[in-house]
This record gives sequence, C-alpha cells and structure tokens, in this order.
Amino acid sequence: MMSPCLIATSSSSPPLAAKEPLPKSVIFATSGLGGCLGWVVVHPFNTIAVRSNLASASGQTFSLQKMLKQDGFRSLYDGLSAGVARQVFYATSRFGLFETGRDLLHSYRGKTDFAARVGVGAITGGIAAYLSCPMEVCVVRMSNDKSLPLDQRRNYTSLYDTFTRTLREEGIGAFWRGSNPFVTRAMLVGVFQVATLDQFKDFYSQALDQTRNSISNVFCAAMTSGLIYSLATMPLEAAKNRMASQTKDPTTGKLPYTGTIQTVTKVATEKGFMTLYNGFFPYYLRCGGHTVSMFIIVQMLRDAFCAYNPQYRAH
Repeated sequence: MMSPCLIATSSSSPPLAAKEPLPKSVIFATSGLGGCLGWVVVHPFNTIAVRSNLASASGQTFSLQKMLKQDGFRSLYDGLSAGVARQVFYATSRFGLFETGRDLLHSYRGKTDFAARVGVGAITGGIAAYLSCPMEVCVVRMSNDKSLPLDQRRNYTSLYDTFTRTLREEGIGAFWRGSNPFVTRAMLVGVFQVATLDQFKDFYSQALDQTRNSISNVFCAAMTSGLIYSLATMPLEAAKNRMASQTKDPTTGKLPYTGTIQTVTKVATEKGFMTLYNGFFPYYLRCGGHTVSMFIIVQMLRDAFCAYNPQYRAH
C-alpha cells in the first residue's frame, strides 16, 4: 500500500515555472520602434526648439507665427525622416544596451542600485550617440535650413540628399562635427533620462502603491526624468546645434565653434548664459514628450508580446 506521504506528493500539482526574461532581440526591437513612434509625436517641438535656439545665435528673434506663415505647417516636420532614422540607431542601441548592461550587472551583483544605473546609462548613452551622429547632423540641418537667409540655404530635398551632399561637399568628418557635445549630452541623457526613469519607476510604484510597469507608473516616472534631463542637457543641446549647423567664416575660412566647452563659454560670454536656454519650453516638450511617448509605447509593445507569449515576462 502506498504511503500517505507518497500519495500527497503524487497528487499535488507541480509548481508553476518561472517566466523567462524577454529575448534580447525583443528588447532592442521594441526600444527602436518605441523611439521611432515617439519621435513622430514630438518632432515639431524639436524643429521649434532648434530654430529658436539657432535664431538667438544669429541675433534674431524667433516667431512661431512668422515661421508658420512663411513656411507653412509642414515645415514643422522638416527633417522628420532624418529624425526617425536617427532613432533607429539611437533609441535602439541606447535603451537596448542600457537594459542589457543593467541586467548583466544584476546577474553578477545580485542587485541593481542607482550608482550602477548611472554608470551603465552614461556608457551606453555615449555609444549610442556616436553611432547616430551622422543622422543627428542631418536632423539639425534639415530642421533649420528654411530659417537661414536665402543666400545661405542649402535647400535639402530629402534625407538622402542631405546625407550625400554633406558627404560630397564637406567630407565624412562633417558628420561628427559637434559630436563632442552630442556624445556628452547623450551620456547625461543616459543618466538623467534612462537611469532616473528606472529609479523613479521604483519610487512611484512604492509611493503610489502601483505596479512598476503600469502605464500610469511609467507616465509619472517619464515626466519627472524628462524634466530633469531637459534642464541638465539644454546647454549642450545649444552647443550641438551651433556646431552642427555652422559654416566657415568667409573672411578667415575658420569655423567659429571648435569644441563643447569653447562653444558654451563663447555663447555665455558674448550673449549671456541664459541664451543657452533659448527654446527651452519646446525643448522640454520634445524631451518630456518623447520620454513619455517612447517608454509608454515600449511598455505597450512588450505587454502585447508577452500576452501572445505568456512564457515571457515584461521588464
């Protein structure tokens, strides 16, 4: 006769298998797609921010009403193709590499603290920015071209035209002109956006007693991290815009801006430090809006994937 212990053991249901983490391919794919779709939402704010910031560089006053009257509503989407192309490289690698690095550290250390998130965010942000520099230069040039005097316009017709003409006329090095402030800014974005978003998701889930990856929790964390990183990176954004759109002085044949510190110092000395924050409101709408839309879309895509593949759990 079978013992009671064996009967109890054999009749008990097996424990549920632990769900697997998302495949790396899904992490990178959802990061890139979320970045691209999020950028479509906020690209008009980027165009306004770039034009407003560069208008101050030439001593002009930016007017959205004047811009829309002269160039039409569609001008808000100048450079959209380049912006989306940039997100293919930038968002995919930045967010995908961050999660990969964070999880790798967690597997070795058994925990993920804020210091680890900061380090991983800075490194992966810099790598992602360097890879996407050519598209960033195209975005700035296409977004700002119509605001230039007629004799200075390059009259780009498409992303392909912008890329090939820049390569042919100025050489491949032109695509990394302004890369220092862009990479530095991206490292700060990795810290102040991605790392703080991850930290604020933990904070709000505990403070508001809600699920960590719920849409409401992601929204609160994204708005907070978007504001912080907008304030921290606006001077570098201004330096990057000036360096990416500059042309050589016709008299000296030299470029007015040569490096990140030199650009920020030159602008702050000649026109005041707050000039670097011209266009901040549309810049925040861009940064905060993209942070919110991107990470909510990423979360929705991952939730949808897990709904059809229940063996996986969303990050």
